[in-house]
Amino acid sequence: MKLYLLISGKYGSRVVNNLAEHGMAGDIVGMEEFPEDLPDFIEDYARYVPQNLPPADLIIAVGLSGDINMVVPEVARKTGASSAIIPVYDPQQMPPGLQQEIQEAAPHVNIVFPKPFCSLQAMGDPCIDEFASKFGKPQLVIKADRYIKKVKVLRGAPCGSTNYIAKGLWSTPSEEAELVAAHKLHNYPCNASTSTDPAVGDTSMHLASYQIKEAIKRGLGYAIKSAVVELEKCNREKCQEECIKSCPQVLIGLDTITLRGDKKAFIDPATCGYCEICLKECPLDAIEIKNGPFPLE
Repeated sequence: MKLYLLISGKYGSRVVNNLAEHGMAGDIVGMEEFPEDLPDFIEDYARYVPQNLPPADLIIAVGLSGDINMVVPEVARKTGASSAIIPVYDPQQMPPGLQQEIQEAAPHVNIVFPKPFCSLQAMGDPCIDEFASKFGKPQLVIKADRYIKKVKVLRGAPCGSTNYIAKGLWSTPSEEAELVAAHKLHNYPCNASTSTDPAVGDTSMHLASYQIKEAIKRGLGYAIKSAVVELEKCNREKCQEECIKSCPQVLIGLDTITLRGDKKAFIDPATCGYCEICLKECPLDAIEIKNGPFPLE
């Protein structure tokens, strides 16, 4: 696969270095770096389109904010790329209107906007799926008893945070690993914003922490905490499925809250970030946070 990168700032450089360090150096056919101080609103963005572009299959734009992202459709056209990834790390960086404008400018290109980058998963596009098999939503193999003995990264966040976290988990009490991983993510130079994104009702930083916590849970085979539905109180006929509609994980494409066969809500402990938003939104007071462990299937 031929990969062309559009980057800006330290975050963009960090992603490039991590991709190269973990096996994709030979796939990168070119890169254009943009200044960090470009204005969010650019009237003539065409003048920023790189010249003499090589053929490519996948375009990835990281660290770009505002209208400069509009170069992606033209870069895809000139390189012949059929797919593009534009991670969203801040609500101001990629507002919904700009996202729609980019998609309309490139109807021939499959463009995805993972929010954040470490939530990227395979989605049926050959190029994106090939990339997502190596980078995106974290996946770990963990050997542990009462303490973490070994952590192997099968798939890591593009920014390198998963490898950083994995190295720091050795000898951590297993029941504390979720929270320790989330704390280490906050200490890593992650580009995810701490501003609430109106589209999901949570911050990109929290969403990123939910992804690494899920990887820990699946690696251990259980969750230490989760929101839980009290089935006796849950009644779909008396609500508007507020829990599903308000869950940040659902809003970025995960099946964290679903309806069972009996139309009662079910919350997946593997992907639940116990953000408590569903507790506040449920009009029937049918959800509470409980301590586990909750075995995972």
